[in-house]
Amino acid sequence: MSDYRYGTQSDAYAAENDIHQRTTTEKGRKLSLGKKYSGDDGAPNDADDLLQAMGYKAELVRSRSTFQVAFMSFVLASVPYGLATTLYYPIACAGPVGIIWGWLGVSLIILCVAASLGEITSVYPTSGGVYYQTFMLSPPSYRRIASWICGWAFVVGNITITLAVNFATALFLGACINVFESEPGVGIFEGKPYQIFLLFLAITIVCNLVSALGNKWLPWLDTFAIFWTFAGVLAIIICVLAIAKNGRHSAKYVFTEFDYSNSGWVPGWSFMVGLLHAAYATSSTGMIISMCEEVQHPATQVPKALVGTVALNTVMGLVFLIPLVFVLPNQADLFALVSGQPIPTIIKDAVGSPGAAIGLLIPLLVLGLICGIGCTTAASRATWAFSRDGAIPGFKWWKVVNVKLDVPLNAMMLSMVVQIILALIYFGAPVAFNAFSGVGVICLTTSYAIPILISLIRGRGHVKEGNFYLGSFGTFCNVVALAWSALAIPLFSMPTFLPVTPETMNYASVVFAGFFVIATLWYFVWGKKNYEGPPTHEEAVLEARRASIASHRSK
Repeated sequence: MSDYRYGTQSDAYAAENDIHQRTTTEKGRKLSLGKKYSGDDGAPNDADDLLQAMGYKAELVRSRSTFQVAFMSFVLASVPYGLATTLYYPIACAGPVGIIWGWLGVSLIILCVAASLGEITSVYPTSGGVYYQTFMLSPPSYRRIASWICGWAFVVGNITITLAVNFATALFLGACINVFESEPGVGIFEGKPYQIFLLFLAITIVCNLVSALGNKWLPWLDTFAIFWTFAGVLAIIICVLAIAKNGRHSAKYVFTEFDYSNSGWVPGWSFMVGLLHAAYATSSTGMIISMCEEVQHPATQVPKALVGTVALNTVMGLVFLIPLVFVLPNQADLFALVSGQPIPTIIKDAVGSPGAAIGLLIPLLVLGLICGIGCTTAASRATWAFSRDGAIPGFKWWKVVNVKLDVPLNAMMLSMVVQIILALIYFGAPVAFNAFSGVGVICLTTSYAIPILISLIRGRGHVKEGNFYLGSFGTFCNVVALAWSALAIPLFSMPTFLPVTPETMNYASVVFAGFFVIATLWYFVWGKKNYEGPPTHEEAVLEARRASIASHRSK
């Protein structure tokens, strides 16, 4: 197979634009399909062989083990933090029933999404993730446009979810400061739009600096985050339940109380709108796929991380939420909070002291920063991977990897600038966070659904080649994942409560439409003529995949 041509882009175009530089002359590296060859560093290169067969040169260091990639997946979700910063939605729309049962229901659905993506990723483990998978799974007649749509949805989802995480940290920090009051009911931090924006700007810059300059230490940061999260959650649940200054609710209240009076929606739909809380906290599920080219054995490690992390997060979420609902203050008071961040108020009400409350809130704040760093890292990889196939305007810049830092620095800066520009929406719409989280969930859900749908329609033949094949259970997971996607996309474009005003409108659909217009225009200006999709050679991919699987199983 040494004489085949990589890629589907024209040779002239590829040469002119320096797309996908590939070589097999690197010291200590050669195409050795199915062999346990080790380079100078002693590391097996099965994954690099498969990546090369898929048409890409290995440009990033494979430094993450199974546990480290699982830890990063855990950090991307950062469930206690994600649930803490979006608790306003189920409080407004459903009360305790929405908080507890909404979380459990969505988590079980996302487990099906993770299993479905795991099957496909075990066959096509590349940083291109779902858009590369979409291209490979699709018939030739529409694989270009399908991968284009999926890729744009995935990249936009990564960027806007990262924006939502960092913006939520800014809002949450402001609410935490206001556990201290200048007078009863008046916090010491005014929280004007420009103040929140400056906090967001500082947080975003810090996350990008750490992600860019500390890349080789990020796996250790993720490991630290695991223990930090467990310790922080344990401290919170013990203190709020043990002190419970204003008493505790009954178990009946915690598990059966349904209050939709604040939303203005009809009961059933109100409950559904409140699911944004759980959907946001689990939306990062597939983002870990973007790290495939920094994982030692991505065909097995990433699928395990996808499913295992969702299962762990489901339990972690229940352990975090149930004690808080036992000490939940009046829902109307929480709904009226200007910050839209009820957790600081809940904890302060339970422990009765602003000093103790801020001590319990610090673990969540730190977790928010770590989550922002993880999302920044994943978003930069997704942007870089899509750029190297020429699918983003200015791709010649964004596809460059900084060899000194070993990160796609230009793509990271592009992601950061887009986030900062979008954050300006907050000056005109106080509920902008609703738009950021909503469009992130919508885009990522869309990007996950496309390869799953194509795989299911085409009889799931491709996934049988992988070593994470789930058989008939995989088919069931596919159907559940697609049903959820069909519901989630229109659902999370809805405003949280009625009546709707320009200030309370959910602008997720507007942001989504804006990116859709950019993607469509770029396709007709450039993509329709030049974009041929990711470089690949199906027979080479199949050979490399089979050899990689056989080699891995023999170890």
